Amino acid sequence: MKILVFGAGAIGGYLGGILTAAGADVTLVARGAQYEALAGGELVLESAKSGRSLSTRVRVCKQGNETPPYELVFVGLKAHHLAGTAKHIAGLCSSSGTIVLPQNGIPWWYFEKLDTPLRGTRLPSLDPDGELAKAFRLDSLVGGVAYRPADLVKPGHIRYADQPTDRLVIGELDNRLTPRLQTIASVVGAAGWPVTTTDDIRGFKWSKQMSNAVFNPLGAITQSTALDAVRYPKTRRVATDMLREVFSVAGSVGVVPEMTPERMIEYSEKRVSMLSSTLQDVRAGRELELDALVNAVIDIARLTNTPVPTLETVAACAALLNRQIVEDRVAIVPRPVNA
Repeated sequence: MKILVFGAGAIGGYLGGILTAAGADVTLVARGAQYEALAGGELVLESAKSGRSLSTRVRVCKQGNETPPYELVFVGLKAHHLAGTAKHIAGLCSSSGTIVLPQNGIPWWYFEKLDTPLRGTRLPSLDPDGELAKAFRLDSLVGGVAYRPADLVKPGHIRYADQPTDRLVIGELDNRLTPRLQTIASVVGAAGWPVTTTDDIRGFKWSKQMSNAVFNPLGAITQSTALDAVRYPKTRRVATDMLREVFSVAGSVGVVPEMTPERMIEYSEKRVSMLSSTLQDVRAGRELELDALVNAVIDIARLTNTPVPTLETVAACAALLNRQIVEDRVAIVPRPVNA
């Protein structure tokens, strides 16, 4: 099977690395310093838990230098980077191929192929003009949820959390359990990342959204990890209010997440203390991934008349921070203060 990982950041790089080490026919698409590091040396994958590392030389190219068609395309881009490359990515997939979209957050296709009065509804924060819906053939898409916290320590070096619950969850947009899900599970599972196939990919999306919609924007504006936020009493209360609001929004579209607000607080107290992807972006001076992580939840809340005052307040603060990063082209990085 000819595989492409489009976007070789922390998660995409991790997936491409383990697939390469397992002997798969895989190419990674990278850019900038990450491309230079991978093209000129090895990819290092380091476990934050055990300290074990794997070094492997990967096949890497820049966007535009791929050799399509590919039977399986994993998109490692963040959700807000998808619009500018959607048509290109769709063109890389074979006519019978599959594109796996494991981005964090509520997906732009959320109301597609779904038996609901809201079927076909576009969320303003994700696909306002319908460009993503036009670019991708819905039948080629598989939804995903990636449980593998990872950090791009430096170009070519990825550190991942390596927790027992880490896995890739994949599901069809129409909730069928299909042979292609099993094929993907076999390929990725054989490389060392456990895969769960599901007939309720949206349920898994909401369970992870319980964390993403809360600790990513909250962590960005407070320079904190989820562990920091739940250990400090005042932000613990804010996080709890946000979690309850996300849970209510999920319920408004018929989903009861397995991860309740109370369980998420308890889980966060036991997590490895790693920076969220959003806080990593703050410190690198990159545009923040807020639309899929929190703004889309607010979009759905407005569709269903669900009050989300705390989410709206934190999202507004994170949006202002994002505007400063983008417009002023600044990175916000802690530095020691001399006594």
